Amino acid sequence: MYLETVFFFFLPGLGFCYSIINSPANATVLAGSDARFNCTVSVGWLILIWLFNGNPVLTVINPQGAIETSDRFTSRNYTSSNGFTSELIIHNTQLSDSGKIECSTQQPNESSFAFLSVQVNGSLFIKNSTLTVTENKTVEIVCEALEWAPAPDIAWMTNDSFIDKSRYVTQQSQGSNGLHNALSILTLTLVDTEILTCLADIEALPNPQNATVTVIFVNST
Repeated sequence: MYLETVFFFFLPGLGFCYSIINSPANATVLAGSDARFNCTVSVGWLILIWLFNGNPVLTVINPQGAIETSDRFTSRNYTSSNGFTSELIIHNTQLSDSGKIECSTQQPNESSFAFLSVQVNGSLFIKNSTLTVTENKTVEIVCEALEWAPAPDIAWMTNDSFIDKSRYVTQQSQGSNGLHNALSILTLTLVDTEILTCLADIEALPNPQNATVTVIFVNST
């Protein structure tokens, strides 16, 4: 035997017909940064709920405002003549935060979703900062990328020009905690001193990470 308590809320304007007029867009960010999603509903809206992987994380009620239950999920609100925009901000994103972000309304029940991809910028290095090579001698230069997500794309450059992919071999391996490693070996026969650059890139990086090595050419005579 138990008593069930039912709460009724009266929300004025239930007769209004409103809808989502601007859906959130997919976002790719680096771990440790903030991710932002915008959802715009038309005039007359009542309740807007943000869900992360199916779980409610923030609710916005008209006209009271946002109900925030976690410091990691906050919001900013913008009102215009066309409607109301709620911006969901996810702070200090981690790799495990990758998933589905959903904007949902009530009366009528409508939802729109986007996906968050959190990427990790790992380390990149060439073991030797300088190398010496003599005439007609082939040199192998190793570039190592550790603890990235996803595994980075590796490229090589010399004198501001990309080196043909046939000159190097890149292997990828699974690291720990869902992270990835990459090992790239460049094979060259030089005729002059050159500065070689290894570049590692993922979508969330504004510019590829790079590591350089100076290969000093010594004439055998």
